[in-house]
This record gives sequence, C-alpha cells and structure tokens, in this order.
Amino acid sequence: MAATPPVCDFGWTAPDFALPATDGQVYTLADRAGPRGTLIMFICNHCPYVIAVRDRILRDARELIQMGVGVVAISSNDTEAYPADSFDNMRRLAEEQAFPFPYLYDADQSVARAYDAACTPDFFGFNADLGLQYRGQLDASRKEAGAPDLRRDLYEAMKQITETGQGPAEQIPSMGCSIKWKGAA
Repeated sequence: MAATPPVCDFGWTAPDFALPATDGQVYTLADRAGPRGTLIMFICNHCPYVIAVRDRILRDARELIQMGVGVVAISSNDTEAYPADSFDNMRRLAEEQAFPFPYLYDADQSVARAYDAACTPDFFGFNADLGLQYRGQLDASRKEAGAPDLRRDLYEAMKQITETGQGPAEQIPSMGCSIKWKGAA
C-alpha cells in the first residue's frame, strides 16, 4: 500500500541512533553526520518504489558524499513478515550494489518511530547543525523509474542545504510502500 510522509518540519533535530550495519560495524548519528549536511534514508530491499530508483539513490548518494554530506540508509521493516528485508539479504544487496553508505538495520523499529518514518523511500535531509531541511521525493519517479532527465529534487535540495544551510520552501513528499510495522495486520 502506498504511503506519503508529512511535509518537512523545518529545523526539527535529528534523533540519535546506534544501529548495526551490513558491514559489521555499529553506527551512530554522530558517526555519519557530514560537515555540510546529513541524509538519512529509510529504504528496504523489496519495495518496488525503492527498486525503481535504487540506481538513482546510489548515484545521488555518491555525489552528495563528495560534497561533504554524510549519508546512511536504514531498513526498519518487519523481517518476519517480509523476509526479503532480512539482515542477511540487506548485507547481500549492499555488497552486490556496492552501497557507498552504511546500510543499517533497525530491528526494534525504534529509530523509524523516532523519525516518524512513513514509507520506503523516506528521505530526511539535515543541515550541518542536524536541523531538518528536506523531507521530499528523490524525483518524480514512482513505482517505475521516470525519465532519465527528471529534476533531481533530493540532490538539488541537499546541494542547496550544503551551500546555504536551508532547504527549499517548496517540497513534494516522497511516495512509497508503508513501513512494515511489527504486529500490524
């Protein structure tokens, strides 16, 4: 079922976390915060919305990292109900796709709840002070990747944040599969 996150709550402070990653490390927010901004993405392995744009997510992440943005992806889905999102499958995908960022597992879903994550993908773009400045779409793609020349909303917003500390006033929410909460029927 498709879900859409709420609009950006400008200035909201990023909640801390300490989560295991597919590379065997445990990362905190401080470990991943970039000197010019931080991007926290809630994604998963099985979501068709994520699969449709995974190559674009990786492209944008690589370019943003070069600009001094810290990037991390978090999977918070119920892996009993959705085994494709298991930690072993996360590890396999991160290796196969050469993720340029840590891919973290939020087993108890506390981080997704702290961020009020709504869907996969759900993008949270923070400035250097860890104040929220972007909560919008990657681009206009949905369950299928859009045209190659689509405006790169997330990339452009994060670039603006690195330059000014502020995100764009107008933002189009992301759309994707709802987070698969444990105990939800």
